[in-house]
Amino acid sequence: MIITLSGMPGSGKSTVARRLSEQLSYKRYYMGAVRRKAARKLGLTLEEFNKKGETDASTDLFVEEYIQKLARSRDNFIIESRTAWAFIPQSLKIFIYVDPREGARRILKSLKNPRSARARNEGTQLRTYEDVLLSVKDRIQSDDRRYQKYYNLRIGDKKNYDLYLDATNLSAEEEYCVVKKFVREHIKK
Repeated sequence: MIITLSGMPGSGKSTVARRLSEQLSYKRYYMGAVRRKAARKLGLTLEEFNKKGETDASTDLFVEEYIQKLARSRDNFIIESRTAWAFIPQSLKIFIYVDPREGARRILKSLKNPRSARARNEGTQLRTYEDVLLSVKDRIQSDDRRYQKYYNLRIGDKKNYDLYLDATNLSAEEEYCVVKKFVREHIKK
């Protein structure tokens, strides 16, 4: 089984994917890290890389090609990606929604950890809640523009997913338990 995990910035999808990967002994692929690494190679923050992508499809196409290659060559894995659900139609598709204000709060908390801040490659300009909230909103708009333009996809459309979970008011543990139960039910089938 291939599990595609998508969601809003700060929704907790990485935590869920990491824990599911450990529980199921599935390999985890994190496309956010792939994009962040590509941004760093160009000397850009993730936000700058996303903006570049609004006029340069190559910033997204290499990730989508990688996703399709994985789907052809592997099974039993989890992939975190905004678009993998569309490129791996046979996958179990999960989307985790979080209100952008709550997502910004969670991201700001993670940015206080220097290691996490480096890994996120969000840039040094994100110091306040307002900075992070604006960045989250900009990122959502940029993602929507790019994925609509290049693939005609609507990332947040509930009908694209087998599970659409609103985790705004859930703890990390509650969120994980809902997803884990859903996945287990599908593995049994």
